[in-house]
Amino acid sequence: METELCAIAPEDWSVHALEEVCERVTSGGTPSRRDPSYYVDGMWPWVKTQELQDTWIDRTEESISERAVAQSSAKVLPANTVLVAMYGATVGQLGLLRRPMTCNQACCALVVNENSADYRFVFYQLLHARSQLKNLATGAAQQNLSGVFIRSLQFPYPSVSEQRAIAHILGTLDDKIELNRRMSETLEAMARALFKSWFVDFDPVRAKAEGRDPGLREHIANLFPSRLVDSELGEIPEGWEVGTSDGALAELEVGGRPKGGVSGYTEGVPSIGAESIVGLGHFDYSKTKYVPREYFESMKKGHVKSRDVLLYKDGGRPGEFEPHVTLVGDGFPFRTCAINEHVYRLRAKTALGQNFLFFWLSSDLVMEEMRIKGTGVAIPGLNSTQVKTLTTLVPTSGVIRSFDGTADPLVARILAACKESRTLAALRDALLPKLISGELRLKDAERFLERARA
Repeated sequence: METELCAIAPEDWSVHALEEVCERVTSGGTPSRRDPSYYVDGMWPWVKTQELQDTWIDRTEESISERAVAQSSAKVLPANTVLVAMYGATVGQLGLLRRPMTCNQACCALVVNENSADYRFVFYQLLHARSQLKNLATGAAQQNLSGVFIRSLQFPYPSVSEQRAIAHILGTLDDKIELNRRMSETLEAMARALFKSWFVDFDPVRAKAEGRDPGLREHIANLFPSRLVDSELGEIPEGWEVGTSDGALAELEVGGRPKGGVSGYTEGVPSIGAESIVGLGHFDYSKTKYVPREYFESMKKGHVKSRDVLLYKDGGRPGEFEPHVTLVGDGFPFRTCAINEHVYRLRAKTALGQNFLFFWLSSDLVMEEMRIKGTGVAIPGLNSTQVKTLTTLVPTSGVIRSFDGTADPLVARILAACKESRTLAALRDALLPKLISGELRLKDAERFLERARA
């Protein structure tokens, strides 16, 4: 039985089942966990369905050995293979292999014949059809798609040259989004490394105490003392203090929602909930809810402005709390937004910057303190007293200002890149259904892009 998806297409396009445009349609395997050596120093990256994020796969959490491939149903797949998640909550998620890899049995692997189709065009066909695939998934306890079913899926295809041109347009947008993501990861790592050096390892202080050059400009090096003293956190730089987040760092405010909830509102002012907070520059737009503008304007609390720090307040699996902290920027994630009752908004007091506040709250020390405080209750999370009493290191104002001045350009670039990626994603989402169905032909698409860039 063949299933035709996205059937409306121009007359000069032809319809083919996936197996007709692929050299192979297969799945992977899981080497036995009873032999741990299969997963030690492996040469082949091994993809699991949770690693399918609708983009390129460059690295994996685990790798398997050559022997594991030889003695299991796992197989080496070539670069540009399209992966489709077949089971469970990830059903329909996609990935593209950047280089040869292996995968588990929950992934369907499509090795596209380059003479019949463009692999990225196939990827975008499946991405466009995802909602249909989810609806077609069977199984009461666990949704799933079979490899046989995926083989039979029919899509319309233009000529291979036109497929490549369409995939190039969409791929250029996705590649820029991916480039922004990588750049943001690098910039955040740089900011965190600086924070750790100054405020966790106290490298400049230790260097001065040992008579070494701290490697900083003289006016910055002069801001650090030359000895460590005992405190409740252990040794800290002389002249620095240990306080609590309420007394030393920031004012705290929790959001709210209209009486009767937010269901049914599809427009108005976005209201950020805990489920949307991922991390610096990362935001899950699919979980966005809205509140009426009249309600937002009448609210006395919960308004968000640029550089506010947002903290996931409560919720999650019973007996386990995983805090999430983010920092918003001008126009990111929304130009105007509110927070709901599951989110705290923190604004640094005069002497402290929002950058220091964010990196301190998201440091390993404070994240672990929040996990401990927020776990072991019926509804995991943090009440306002617990947040206000979080342990806080309070450096001198000069050091904080210097950190803020150094970290701020990095943070600004991260937030700007995320804002740009959101715009690019919206453009891709608008073009995808039109290009992949032939509703918008190439010349029209190019004019559309030119207008969008203008």
